[in-house]
Amino acid sequence: MLDGSTVASRFLHVELELNVHLRRLSFSEPVHYIYNPLEYAWEPHRCFVETYCRGGQSILFLGMNPGPFGMAQTGVPFGEVNYVRDWLKITGEVGHPPSEHPKRLIKGLACIQSEVSGARFWGFFRKLCGEPDVFFRHFFVHNLCPLMFMGTTGKNLTPPELVIGEREALLALCDMALCQTVAALGVTMVIGVGRVAEQRARRALSAAGMEVRVEGIMHPSPRNPLANKGWEAVAKAKLEELGVLSLLTM
Repeated sequence: MLDGSTVASRFLHVELELNVHLRRLSFSEPVHYIYNPLEYAWEPHRCFVETYCRGGQSILFLGMNPGPFGMAQTGVPFGEVNYVRDWLKITGEVGHPPSEHPKRLIKGLACIQSEVSGARFWGFFRKLCGEPDVFFRHFFVHNLCPLMFMGTTGKNLTPPELVIGEREALLALCDMALCQTVAALGVTMVIGVGRVAEQRARRALSAAGMEVRVEGIMHPSPRNPLANKGWEAVAKAKLEELGVLSLLTM
């Protein structure tokens, strides 16, 4: 039961409402599998939110949607298993989506496959902050869309790869939920991790008339050749440029 008395409970309420709307959507080719970790990995997700979403945090890092070996396994954005379990100290039982691809089985916190994006993301902040409490004093992390999509081979499909009408129906719901999330958190800046997340956040918050600063940093994905050449240095320089780097070392 979420009574709405805390920032964390209001945040979780927005996500549960979004889940209700997402269940009504349908997707065609090339989508064959849909995972929603906000359903089957709700326990560790709730643990993450209730532990670290404390109120007074002014900056939100915004990813796009789960990766197969990150949030899809742990329920935590950019949730590379080792960092989620050993640094963030998140616990909780993880179930299974209704239909699983045999190459993308959900093993929860027992998953041995590392997600490069998540390891880069949380590894960077562990180096800067030392302890999670330092990071979460001013920052929180969220994904615009909680769904992961896969084709017949198990290949990960990002929202931009979906059929236009289905994609827009999905992102309209996610945009609305983002605005509600930003209002619940009271953040004054959203930093999109990757250009797509940045653009969606800017569009959604502007359309809602919300005066929230929207910026972006490079995505740490191994699909990004520039990220493979030294993502941490690029991210650090960008956060310095945005005037927020000092908040990560206080």
